Parts: sequence; structure tokens; C-alpha cells
Amino acid sequence: MLYPFLRPLFFSLDPEQAHHLALNALKWLQVSSVAPISPPSDPRLSQELWGLRFPNPVGLAAGYDKNAQVPLAWSALGFGFAELGTVTAKAQAGNPKPRIFRLENDAALINRLGFNNEGAAAIAQRLTKLLPPNRSHPIPLGFNLGKSRVTPLAEAVDDYAESCERLFPFADYLVVNVSSPNTPDLRKLQESERLGRLLEALLMTTRRLADQAHVQPKPVLVKIAPDLLDEEVTEIARVSQAAGVSGLIATNTTIARPTLRSPLQEEGGLSGRPLAKRALEVLHVLFRAVEGKLPLIGVGGIFSAEDAYARIRAGASLVQIYTGLIYEGPLLPRRIVRGLLNILGEEGLGHLREAVGKNV
Repeated sequence: MLYPFLRPLFFSLDPEQAHHLALNALKWLQVSSVAPISPPSDPRLSQELWGLRFPNPVGLAAGYDKNAQVPLAWSALGFGFAELGTVTAKAQAGNPKPRIFRLENDAALINRLGFNNEGAAAIAQRLTKLLPPNRSHPIPLGFNLGKSRVTPLAEAVDDYAESCERLFPFADYLVVNVSSPNTPDLRKLQESERLGRLLEALLMTTRRLADQAHVQPKPVLVKIAPDLLDEEVTEIARVSQAAGVSGLIATNTTIARPTLRSPLQEEGGLSGRPLAKRALEVLHVLFRAVEGKLPLIGVGGIFSAEDAYARIRAGASLVQIYTGLIYEGPLLPRRIVRGLLNILGEEGLGHLREAVGKNV
């Protein structure tokens, strides 16, 4: 209720400064809680995927908690899972500032951050204290992995594998990010041959690490770009399935500029409401391509329960938000959960699964 009054204050700050302020507030929440606060859960919304229990289907998208600083705070906001990162093997400062821009008239953001993060080794060291084996956390935590900027494409496999090894003990699932527009040539890793080699190597790495730790292999998902042709989306789904991935995420930010009301001209990835239409279209294509056999995560322009429900009807098992959180405030996950319960009535997600995809 207070956020509409506080938002002008946040929006008077530089976007990156406001982001750091929000993270500091979440650090206080994380430290002040005796135990992690559980998110809203209801039998109608909870589900099990990849052997993990998701108390609700609303997750935090990658990019907000890049350095995994507040992994235990996200459940308190109502998220049913959280994706941390993007993490690269090597620490990197990212692109020069300014690099985040608000398009308020469009409820959108443009970012060209460039995977700024402390690097996998430093983040793993922090997580050793935050997520020790004896401390439970109430929601699944994923880690989004990217390629270090200085690493040539020919050495990308080793770069991703290094991050995977560092973060494997703390991850409930792993995401291969080959779709950010802000690292030169990264999207070339979506090409069939390159993607196939990368996924096969990473899946082999996760199986080896699981054997060494005497645990089950961690699910590996692929996050794709919205700026692909439908045939390219279908091909990525084919390659990913053939390699044995556990799911797909649609979509990352877009370099396209659909009709915008904001006059801002900046390079980078566009997120928020203008991305929603294409992100939903890609989800439709993916659902047809995998024939409902792989779980999908829908992300991009989700601001309400109705938006989330549209992704679920299109085949998404889970949804993620980021830009909506900036514009709608920290209670958005809880509002979406309440709204989904009202939309679903007594039936729940289990019943809805029977109808998923029929409108594709």
C-alpha cells in the first residue's frame, strides 16, 4: 500500500543506486529474521518439478540478485523460488555507467549491465556462510550462469563448467544463459552446434559432481532470447531436448524496440510490458516444440496475476518477474499468488494442466 508513495522517491534516484538501496534493505531483512520467512503456499498452487517443491509458481528472475547477496530474503517477499546471478567464472565490472534506464511511460527498463558480478569463486565463498548444509531454505534457488566477457567463444565450455563446479553445492537448479544481448557474441552460443556441445559438456559436469557428492544431478535449464525466428526457437528446443536438459526459459531481454512511448534511445536489453507479447509468443512456440514434455518457465512483462495466468495457459509451469517488481513494488509476488488463487478457484494448477496448451 505504501509503495505508490515511495516509488517517486526511488525513481528520483539513479536506477542502479535505487537497486543497491533495495538490496541493502533486503540484507537487513535477511539478517534480522531468525529463520527464513516462508512464502505463501496453497495446495492449489504448489507443485513438484525436478524433485523440488515449489510452494507457488512465482519466481524472481535472474539479474536482480547478481552476487547472491540475499538468497534467504526472497521467500519473505512471497516468491516461490528465486534465480540468482548471472554469475560468470571470472569477476567482471560490466559495461560503463550509466547502464540502466527507466522507460516510465512504457513500464519498461533498458539495461546493458554486461554480467557485472564478483565471479563464481567469491560468490561461492559468500554462500558457504549463507547456505551451509545444515541451514534449510524454504524455496528452490537457481543459479544463472553466463560466459565471462574475456573468454573467447572457443573456450566457453570451460568457462561455464568452472562456474558450475563452484556453485553446484548451493544450487537447486542451474540455468545456461546464452541469450543476454549485453556480452559480445554471447548469443552465437544459441547456434545448434555450439549449443549442443556446451549443453552436453555441462550435463556431463553436473553428473560428475553429483556422483562425487552422492546426490542427484541438478536440473539444467536453458534461457533463450526473444529475438529469434520461430524456426530458430524450435531448433533450440530440439537441441536442448536431445542433450537432455530439464527445462527451458522464455525469454531474456530484447534488442528489438516495439512501439514505445518513451523517447529514450539507448542500447541494451529491453524488459517490461513491451516485451510481454513476444515473450508469450516464444512460449507458445516452445510448448509446441517440446510437446509438453519439458517444463517451461515464462518471463518477460509479467505485472499481474492475469499476466502470469496467460503464461501458465500457454504452457509455463512457472513464471518469473523482475521489471514488474520495480514498477509494482515488493508485494507483487504475493498479489500475483492471491490473484492466481482467485482465478483458479477450487481447481488449482493440477486441474489446469489438463487444459494447458489448448489455446496454443
